[in-house]
Amino acid sequence: MGGVCPEKAEALFHALKIHPVLCTVLAGRGISSYDQAKRFFRPQLTDLHDPWLMKGMQEAVNRITDAFFHREKILVYGDYDVDGTTAVASMYQFIKKQHDATEFYIPHRYREGYGISKAGIDFAAENGYSLVISLDCGIKSIELIRYAKELGIDFIVCDHHLPDDELPPAVAILNPKQKDCPYPYKELCGCGVGFKLITALCHRLNLPEQEAYNFLDLVATAIAADIVPITGENRILAYFGLEKANNRPNFGIQALSILSNHNKELQINNLVFIIAPRVNAAGRMDDARKAVMMFIAASLQEAMQWAEQLHSDNSSRKEADSNITEEALALIQNDELLLNRKSTVLFQPHWHKGVVGIVASRLIEHYYRPTIILTRSGEYVAGSARSVSGFNVYEAVHQCKDLLLGYGGHFYAAGMTLQPENVEAFCQKFEEVVQASIHPELLIPEIVIDAEIHFRDIRRPFYDILCQMEPFGPDNLRPTFVARNVYNTGYSKVVKDTHLRFVLKQEGMIVTGIGFGLAAKMPLLEGGGPVDVVFRLDENDWNGEKSLQMKVVDVKKSGTW
Repeated sequence: MGGVCPEKAEALFHALKIHPVLCTVLAGRGISSYDQAKRFFRPQLTDLHDPWLMKGMQEAVNRITDAFFHREKILVYGDYDVDGTTAVASMYQFIKKQHDATEFYIPHRYREGYGISKAGIDFAAENGYSLVISLDCGIKSIELIRYAKELGIDFIVCDHHLPDDELPPAVAILNPKQKDCPYPYKELCGCGVGFKLITALCHRLNLPEQEAYNFLDLVATAIAADIVPITGENRILAYFGLEKANNRPNFGIQALSILSNHNKELQINNLVFIIAPRVNAAGRMDDARKAVMMFIAASLQEAMQWAEQLHSDNSSRKEADSNITEEALALIQNDELLLNRKSTVLFQPHWHKGVVGIVASRLIEHYYRPTIILTRSGEYVAGSARSVSGFNVYEAVHQCKDLLLGYGGHFYAAGMTLQPENVEAFCQKFEEVVQASIHPELLIPEIVIDAEIHFRDIRRPFYDILCQMEPFGPDNLRPTFVARNVYNTGYSKVVKDTHLRFVLKQEGMIVTGIGFGLAAKMPLLEGGGPVDVVFRLDENDWNGEKSLQMKVVDVKKSGTW
C-alpha cells in the first residue's frame, strides 16, 4: 500500500471521477491515465497484438499450409495438463476443419512423462505423420526433436516455458520468451501461443477471425489454470473467454459446470476451482486423452460422458491428496529436524505421483516455505516443487542439478526426477541452497493491502466498479482493503467452531463479514478495544437477498502493526 504514488491516484481521480480509493487501487496496478484506465475497464479484441509479430510465425504458417497442400498427415501434440489439453483441443479442431488427415496425441503422464516423448515420436513415424505441432511443450526437447528430424518428421514448437541457450531443431519455434522475439507480450500461456498461431492461419486462409475466437473459453480456462498474469493481452483473452464460457460455452466446460452443480455465472476463480481440477485429474489419475475428447465433443450429451469420467477421476484425486497431505504433515510434526528447516523435502515411495504438486501446495499452507514432495516413479524418484512468494524455486532446483536426472519449471513451481540413492543428498543440498539464498522475510506470509477504506465507502456503486476490474488473477488480484479503528458491535460470533462471523461498526456504520478459520481471533473482538480489519469485498446472496460483506483475511488490535 505504501508503494502507491498519491499524485498518480490524485490525477486518476480528476480524470475518471470515481471513488479515490478505487483510484489508489488502480494506481497500484500501474494505471495512471484515462487511456490506460479505458483499456483496462473496456478490453477490446482489436487491442490483441498482431500474431505476425511473433518470431517464427511466418515459417510456422508456411509449413502448415504446405502440409495442407501436399496432404501430409499432421499430429497435434500437447501436454497432459489444462494448458496442454485446451491447446490441443483448440488446434486439433481448427486444423481438422481445414485438413482431415489430422490426429492428436497426449503423452501418458506415467508411461512417457512430461513433454515430448520418444513413444510419441515413434507413434508419429509408425503412422506416417510428417508434421508435429507441439503445444505447451517442446522448447527443451532438443535431442528428441533431432531424433524426429532424422525420421523425416518436422516439428513446430508452440511453447511458453523459458528457453535454454540451445533451441530444438524445429522448422519453427513460437515462444515470446525467446531472447530475440519482438512479440510485445511475453506472458502468454501455451494455449495462448497456440491461439496466436490459429489467428495467423485465419489471416493466411482468408477465414474470419471468429474461427479463432470460437476457442476463447478454452484459452481463458488455460490462463486461469496456468496461473499466468492476467494483464495486457491475457486480460483481453480472459475477459472475452469468460464471456464465451457464459454465453456459448464449449460443451466440455458446460458439462463440467453441470456436474459441479454450478449454475451461476462463471468467473476466473470458477475456472480455477471447478473446471481446471477436473481436467487435470484425468492426467493425474489416468489418461488425459479423455479431457481432449470432452473438449472436442460435438454435443453436450457426448461431452457429459467424458466429463463424468473426469469428475470421477477428480474424486479419486481428492481422496489421494487428502490422505497424502495428512501423512506428510504427520512426518513433519514428529521430526524436530524437519520442523526447524527452511524448506520441506519429503519422500515416500507409495505416494501417488499425480498429486505430489497439490500436496506441496497444501503443506505450504501449514509450513510456509519452499516445498518438494517426492515419490517413486518406476525405477526413479519423481517430484514436484512449490514455492512461497518472491522465491525462485526453479533456480534453487537448478543449483541441485548434479543430483538430478532431469528437471524443469517456473519461478514458483518445478518438477524433477532423480535416482533413489540420491534422495537424501538432494534433500540436504536443497535445504542448504534455500538456507543460503532465501531472505528470512520471505518465510513470513505477507498480505498485500491495496488501500485503506472507511465503512461509509462500502456501497453498491463502489462495489459495481470494483467488479468491472475482473477478471481477477495474478498481477490483478481482487483488491484487499484495511479499515482501521473499528469496533465489535457485540454480535460477532464463532460459527462451526473454526470460522468467525463479524458484525463491526465504524463511525456509526455497521458492516458484516465472514473470516474462515479465524475463530481464534474472537477474544480480540471481545476485548472491546478498536481493531484493524483486513478484508476483500464480496457479495452475500442469501435467500435471494443480496448484500455486501467483508471476506476477512486478518484482524489485529489497532496500533499494533
